[in-house]
Amino acid sequence: MSEKSSESTKTKTLSPEAEFSKKLTFKDYLTATEQKYNQPLPFWRLFVPLMLQAGLILSVPTQAAYTNLTGREVILQTVASSPENVLQGYALNLDYNIARVSNLRRLPGWNDLVRRNRGRNGRLLSGTDIYVILREQQSFGRGVPRAWRPVRVSDTLPISLPNNQVALRGVYENGVINYGVETFNVAEEQRQLISEDIRRSSRQNRTRQLRPITVKVKVDPQGNAVPMSLWVRDRNYSF
Repeated sequence: MSEKSSESTKTKTLSPEAEFSKKLTFKDYLTATEQKYNQPLPFWRLFVPLMLQAGLILSVPTQAAYTNLTGREVILQTVASSPENVLQGYALNLDYNIARVSNLRRLPGWNDLVRRNRGRNGRLLSGTDIYVILREQQSFGRGVPRAWRPVRVSDTLPISLPNNQVALRGVYENGVINYGVETFNVAEEQRQLISEDIRRSSRQNRTRQLRPITVKVKVDPQGNAVPMSLWVRDRNYSF
């Protein structure tokens, strides 16, 4: 009689959670799990990822628009090269004189830049930021403007510069410095005109190489650049 009473007392003293778990079957668990995963996701869980993706897609044109709006016009110059290297399909590929390490290592600040960003082989680390400080060269007349002159380099963005100077940001990769304005596409009609001017320029040169091309870019306060136009011989092409 006492054993039955003890078992009855244990049954009565079970907590509601324990009593519910004894009655819950595996089928009930599967049903509850299925109902949970079939519930629609909250709106914010769909909206946030879409906004992040849209931000990544729009970041490039937004940066270009910002540079175009806030940037200052700067004149750059390419080096003489083969016409075939410049025109490739619908793209122009330009090699700037300030992209070559041999032209920058003679400038003030280069030794300090290398010392702070030296790799194992004694060269610059790949991916090193380089700010080339350019000084405006006065142009006379309405012809092709003079390219700005590099006066020093730094691995940090200068806090302040004279009104006639601008810091252009580049990245060191594989022995050259890229400024983001080396390659850009042009429309078919414009490409044909540029191609003809390039061929004429090379024919007029004894070495059969294309004479340096003058390029106008806009440089924003952070040193980023976007191309605006270029001169082949004395003809200007806007983008």
